[in-house]
Amino acid sequence: MNLRSKHLEAASLLIFLVKVFRVNMLSCHPTEYQTGKECCPLCPPGNRVKTHCTEFRSTSCLPCVNNTFMNLPTGLTKCFPCTTCGPASGLQTNTSCTATTDSVCEPLEGFYCIDRIGNNCAAAQKHKQCQPGQYIKLRGTPLTDSQCSECSDGTFSDGTRTSCQPHTQCESQNFQLMQPGTPSTDAECGNLKKAPTAIIVVVVVLGLLVVGSLVTWFLWKRHLAGKRSATI
Repeated sequence: MNLRSKHLEAASLLIFLVKVFRVNMLSCHPTEYQTGKECCPLCPPGNRVKTHCTEFRSTSCLPCVNNTFMNLPTGLTKCFPCTTCGPASGLQTNTSCTATTDSVCEPLEGFYCIDRIGNNCAAAQKHKQCQPGQYIKLRGTPLTDSQCSECSDGTFSDGTRTSCQPHTQCESQNFQLMQPGTPSTDAECGNLKKAPTAIIVVVVVLGLLVVGSLVTWFLWKRHLAGKRSATI
């Protein structure tokens, strides 16, 4: 066999393989799906395939029900289950599931999203709680956690405040300091202090009253004695 005959045989075999490949390889339209050797029409969004098409009939479709959905034209026989926005995941429902759209979840009050997919939150976590001796520098949002900061010297916070408060100055309010303040507690003040000046003033006034009374009593007695002498 010459070289030309070998080339002709190879070309014939290649043509045969291409024909077989084309017969076995279907090329369906974008509005169709392949099942076996058939190209069947897709079911519209909100539906699933009940029965595949045949040579004699088209695809049979059924609506999605019982908390299921289908958001695209499909050749599937089952709809997708709707996402559950559960409190166990720190979530609540923002938009309910429909036959053509899945549920959209958002964080519960006091939580922020830690796993976001598009507009949907897949998981949320509770906002950080600031500790005594700290204040809330930034409050948490549905997208961000809270931020805490330490109180400076001379101030305090129980962890629920947005700023630290200065310790009460007992002496300046004329009270006795019983317990110094800490970063988490205020100072404790005792009984009202008696000012020395006030005590002196009271003593002086009382003394003057006593002296005045004695002088008055002495003059009155002297007056009585003088009247008795004049009568005799």
